[in-house]
Formats: sequence, C-alpha cells, structure tokens
Amino acid sequence: MAGVPLGRSLIGGATLCCDPISWFQRAKLILNPSEFVLGKPGLGKSTVVRRQALGLAGYGVNPVVFGDLKPDYVDLIRALGGQVITLGRGRGFLNVLDPGEVTATAARLTGEDRRALLADAHGRRVNTVASLITVLRRVPPSDREETILNAALAVLDARHRGVPVLADLLKLIQEAPEELRAVALDRGELTKYREITEHLESSLIGLLGRGRLGEMFSQSTSEPMRHDMPVCFDVSSIDDADSQMQAAALLSCWSYGFGTIACAQALADAGLEPQRRYFVILDELWRVLRAGRGLVDRIDALTRLNRQRGVGMAMITHTMSDLLALPSEEDRMKAKGFVERAGMVVCGGLPAAEMPQLTQVVAMTEAEQHMIEDWSTPPSWDSESGEEAPPPGLGNFIIKVGGRPGIPVHVDLTEYEENINDTNRRWTR
Repeated sequence: MAGVPLGRSLIGGATLCCDPISWFQRAKLILNPSEFVLGKPGLGKSTVVRRQALGLAGYGVNPVVFGDLKPDYVDLIRALGGQVITLGRGRGFLNVLDPGEVTATAARLTGEDRRALLADAHGRRVNTVASLITVLRRVPPSDREETILNAALAVLDARHRGVPVLADLLKLIQEAPEELRAVALDRGELTKYREITEHLESSLIGLLGRGRLGEMFSQSTSEPMRHDMPVCFDVSSIDDADSQMQAAALLSCWSYGFGTIACAQALADAGLEPQRRYFVILDELWRVLRAGRGLVDRIDALTRLNRQRGVGMAMITHTMSDLLALPSEEDRMKAKGFVERAGMVVCGGLPAAEMPQLTQVVAMTEAEQHMIEDWSTPPSWDSESGEEAPPPGLGNFIIKVGGRPGIPVHVDLTEYEENINDTNRRWTR
C-alpha cells in the first residue's frame, strides 16, 4: 500500500499502490528508484506513467518529461500548473551549449561544490554535441574529434562573453587557436590541422540550420527550464518521418533537463534551497537508440543519476525487440542492461515472439507469459453495437521486481484523468 494508487489486482481485486520512488524510499522493495515500461502501442503504457506522475505530484515530487512526441503529457503538466516548453522547427530553440542554470548556481557555490558542478556541466555539453554529431553521421565522432570538442568548449568558455551558440564553436575551431592545434596534433602544420578538423567542421555546419537537423539547436534557448515545478518539453510538432530530428531533440532535452536537475540538487546539498525530488520520464527510448551507433553509451552517461540525488525515473519503449535491433552486439548488451538495472519492470500486452527475449532479463513463469500474450490480442471484430470495442488488454499490466512473482493489475481512470489522457484526440474531435 506504499505509493501512488495504481489499480486493482487481477487476482483478488485488492488495491495496488505502486511507483518507483515510494517502493524505493518508503517500502524498500526495490534497489533503485527506476522502472522500465514495455507494451504494445495503444494498451496504456503512458497512462500508467501519467497516473504515477500525478500521484507523485501530490507527494511533492516534480514530474519532468524530457521530450513529449505525441503529446502524451502536455495536458497533465498544464493541469498541475507546470511549465510546457514547446520546441521544433520554427517553434522554439534549445541551445545545446547553454549551461542553463549552471552559471547562476555556480555563483552561489564555493570550493569543491562549485568546481564539481562546472565540470559536470562541461562534460554534459561535450557529450550532447558529440551525440548530435552521432545522430547526423549515424556513427560517433572519433576520439581526436571529441578531444578537440572538449578543448574548444573550454577555450570558448574562457573567451566568450555571454552564452555561446554552435556558430561560435564552429568559428573558434576554424580560427585554429594554439590550444586546439596542440590537442589536434598538427605538428605545427596549419594545413594538417585543417585536414584533421574538416569533417568536424562539416558536421557542425550541418547543425546550424543548413543541414538535416535544421535550426532548432543553432540559436539561443527560447524558454529556459525552471527547476521548481513540473516541466514538459513538447516536441510533438516534429514529424515521425523525421526520425533523426526526433532523436536529436530527445537527446538534447534529456541533457538540458538533467543539467537543470543537477543544479537544483547542488543548491539543496549546499543548504541554499530545499531538497526537491523529481520523477523523470523518458518516453520513446527506441527512437534515440536506433539513430546511430554508440548512442547507447551517450544515454547511459546521461541517465546514470545515483540514488542519492532524489531522482526517480521511468524509461518507456514498446518491446524488447526495440532494444535488441541495434546493429552492434555491444550496443545490444548495453541496451538490455537498461532493463536489467531497472528497479521494477512493468509489462503490458506483448506478442509471443517477445517472450524469449524478455525472459532473458526478467524471470517469468509460463502463466505470466501467457497472460501478457493474451493482453496483446486485438479488439473484437463485432461492431453491431456501433461502438468501438477496446482491446482486451487495455489497462492491464504485470509488475515484476527481481525474481518475485508478478503482480497483475488493471488501471482504471477517474473521469478527470480521462479528460487529460486522451491520446487519440485528433480521431475523436
């Protein structure tokens, strides 16, 4: 009974309360405050997470959605009085070199706390630029290119007044200062430096509105994220066919959002602000994983928030096949690790073909597997009533923690929740 009321057990009808933060902090049922949610589209994955986000908001936890593609969470965040940041082509901008609240936060800190915050922010920006280049090329930048990026951002911070943008980074690399030539190992030959940085310059130009990713990341941030309320980054204007842009937007939102949370926690650790807790929602994980080789490492680096930071997390995707369809065996193993490390796994309806892959990371009995398979059955073909028949597995989920027996549960929505949970609104207007 610890946590957000989720629904009633399908065995006995008892009420189940469940969310990753309460089960970690209060009930001590899981080892880290995270969950991985799997299920076919249209069966209620986002609904379960919205219910948890709504309940946790009542406990004082801020739900934050770093990239809403449907949108599934915009109405909920608005209903909670939170901040909705709209991003997309011609709709809003997110400067990936913007440290966000880091500068103001660092000015309030001293000593090792200040140095650690600035170092984390620097590493996060290098990681984000490298991730965008990976999405653009579909392969990661070379070690030498990442070294040049790392040095260039350090030089840019020392020389530039205000918040730089990607055009400033490109200009600095083209100017070939001694600090960059030294790490590029051009051996005193400017011509060699130009050859070494040509591919990197080309990729940065592609991020400045003259390439496939458009201008979203090339201008100053249109609306800074606040750390004291629920937040949703609305990127639903990006078309599903624009897969690279979607992946780049999600990665950038994740990086910027985690940076803002780090600032809030640094202020709390220093006793300058109250301790805030966050429920981070990372939906459509598969879109980023498939955008380029090596992005699993980038996501892993972003999401490894430790348990002491007061952050719970929900990662959502459709099937295990989404994680295991990556071309590299190394990436596939790391992606599978996202599920293995989760404190709990929440499964909706899944086809039978998923069971061998799922049971490699989540122990399930045959009865549990059959239950999940049955939930993936399509709705009845009987349309005599004239009303749409819901899928038989709609709202049904099984909660798995380690090797324990699963808890099957059905989630029913209140009337108010139904008004902010209509993800098929365009079909029902």
